[in-house]
Amino acid sequence: MNGTQPPSCPSASTAEKIGVTFAYCLMFIVSLTGNIVIGIIVYKTKTMRKPINFFIVNMAMSDLLYPIILIPEEIQMLYIDSWLIGGPLGQALCKLGVFLGDFSAAVSAQSLVLIAVDRFGAVILPLRSPLISSKLCPFFILATWIVAIAVNSPELFALKVVEYPGKLVCERHWNEVFGESSSFENYLLSYKVVFTFIPLVLIAILYIIIYLKLKSQKIPGEQSSNAGQQRQQRERNVLKMAIAIVLGFAVCSLPLAIFWFLLFLTDIIIWPNCGVPYFFHIVYFLNLGNCAINPCICFIFSSNYRKELKALLSKLF
Repeated sequence: MNGTQPPSCPSASTAEKIGVTFAYCLMFIVSLTGNIVIGIIVYKTKTMRKPINFFIVNMAMSDLLYPIILIPEEIQMLYIDSWLIGGPLGQALCKLGVFLGDFSAAVSAQSLVLIAVDRFGAVILPLRSPLISSKLCPFFILATWIVAIAVNSPELFALKVVEYPGKLVCERHWNEVFGESSSFENYLLSYKVVFTFIPLVLIAILYIIIYLKLKSQKIPGEQSSNAGQQRQQRERNVLKMAIAIVLGFAVCSLPLAIFWFLLFLTDIIIWPNCGVPYFFHIVYFLNLGNCAINPCICFIFSSNYRKELKALLSKLF
């Protein structure tokens, strides 16, 4: 990365800070309530306990890390450009802030692949036993968390709070921990390839095959046509929701991933341009926004989630 962010770039105005704070607060409320409600619905409704919904809950529980840890931290940094807490607690929060955000993204990417595999088995191989049964779901979910912890564990060692004159800063000291031969840029770009680009390509291939299969299916016999058409319609509805979740993930995560590739793989000195930091804040905010989009998609595209939400609200009010 050539160049650094210029000190002459103007700081955000009070109006901009208030606007961004409002957006973060809205994201906080939607993400916290939406993802908790998704979990409650699947937990309390036996008919919803299917692999696709288990994986959606897996994403929802990992997305809760954003409103609990990351969003309050982002709001604080808007107004105070310093790490507020020192000592062991400050060190722990510094490490967990970045770690948990990347951890959640890795869990989501793996869950989306598992949802695509589940849909592939249900549509392409309907007469065979499911590729991912409900009994195996806990093992797959546990695996997504173990993999996410493992691949993001270097951040726990590299991040630490450093004291400067007048303030504390949470910084990444990658080469100090892993040696001069190790490159954070290579680690980050490899991470984006494995947990953003490859999953999206794999998911796209699976859903294209599923779409072509559904499009070409014909139900033989007049007596079985109604039942077959109803099953196909259910599969299409579930597929629409699954694809919408994937598109939400792609729209939110791809801009930031592309930004890092352009930043690290080009020789252009882009940081002295004050517009670049603003662009980074936009794509970073978009990346965080995925935690609030997923529950909205579920309620928009799934009549089952909407029905259970109404039943839940009727009991509360």
